[in-house]
Amino acid sequence: MKPITSLGKASAVAAAGALLLTGCTGGVPETTDGGPIDTSGDLSGTVKFQTWSLKNEKFTPYFEDVIAAFEKEHPDVTVEWIDQPGEGYQDKILSQASSGTLPDVLNLPPDVAFPLVQADQLLDLSEAKPELEEQYNAGGWEAYSQFTGSDGTYGLPWYLGSDVSWWNLDELESYGVSQDDLPTTVDGWLDLGEKVAAESDGDTMLVSAMPTMDVLLANGIELMDEDGTFVFDTPEAADLVQGYADAYAAGAMPAEALTGSYAGNAEMYLQGKVSYTTGGPGFAGDLETKAPSLLEKTVATPRPGTPPLFVQGLNVANTSENKPAALAFAEFVTNQENQVEFTTLAAGFAPGTAEGADEVAETVAKDMEPAQAEALNVMFDALDGARAMPFQWTDAMTDYATQQLALAVRGDISAAEALELTAEYSNENRIDE
Repeated sequence: MKPITSLGKASAVAAAGALLLTGCTGGVPETTDGGPIDTSGDLSGTVKFQTWSLKNEKFTPYFEDVIAAFEKEHPDVTVEWIDQPGEGYQDKILSQASSGTLPDVLNLPPDVAFPLVQADQLLDLSEAKPELEEQYNAGGWEAYSQFTGSDGTYGLPWYLGSDVSWWNLDELESYGVSQDDLPTTVDGWLDLGEKVAAESDGDTMLVSAMPTMDVLLANGIELMDEDGTFVFDTPEAADLVQGYADAYAAGAMPAEALTGSYAGNAEMYLQGKVSYTTGGPGFAGDLETKAPSLLEKTVATPRPGTPPLFVQGLNVANTSENKPAALAFAEFVTNQENQVEFTTLAAGFAPGTAEGADEVAETVAKDMEPAQAEALNVMFDALDGARAMPFQWTDAMTDYATQQLALAVRGDISAAEALELTAEYSNENRIDE
């Protein structure tokens, strides 16, 4: 299973693939005009279904049961399950599209789906069956609906993840901070960081990472306009970055967070260097293994502001010769019942449906360490408002932003200048042009 916290890493490959697909001739089957697709009638034929590194002891019985149930419901349909290894999956997808061998139903995160959307190789689900939207998580649906230059929605949210906040409450109580006092906004967190740093003479630090685009998104700052232009270099964003600079100057942020030796905010928390970090529910397991004395002192709360969303989905090929059965099967795999069962097996993930998270949490919590179960509940509760980073934001843009924002946090350049330079670089290196 691909780690869904690393979405965006395939974007450069996807962009290159878009050129390949849009320019290819010969092998790719022609797509058909869009319009509603009726999945309620008699279905027949073969549906090829492709997953990403999920054929193993843990998940194979699940998929075999799901396929058997669908074929029992539709006895004239045969589902052929294909599973691709994790390594080289993006290249495999592009090769299949170029040679006209895309499976009918396949698993693509938004960044890998992008070149196929550009080449009209994926079915617009909002046009094929618009009533589907209300059945799925709003942020997950949106993640498959923001492809530059293409209206429509090109994936059904399948399984989701997010981060939560982790606080060393034992440390913070020394400065009069209780769990009820923990901040719920980015500004509140930065202010608390400065307060605690001042009262502890810099011994307790709460700002454990650089400002990033997902922090801007969490603070309600628009990253892109409808044309795909990056527009985050605003006074509001500059104020937020300046808040980090003020916190750094006040001693609320370790210097190593701005350097190449930075091991990550979660690692610094495990080492006791900071009293706050972000991470998924599985971070409780790291605490239990690497820093058990911290585990009982740590509490999990929602991320300040709008929480991030990591999403995987199922897509239907627009080149499929059996779209009614393909769409019906994609719906079946991603319905609430089947998603609940899948995410019960894939502990730490949530269903991509509008409901069902509570059922998953209740089922898996009894087998989890209490701190992890609590973190899972916190994450699931936050998913309704979670939003995904635009897939157009690439690793190269992250690297450049990190360099410029580090200068701003240190006070070498202004926050406004750092954001202006980053926006300029990002727009000059857009993957969708």
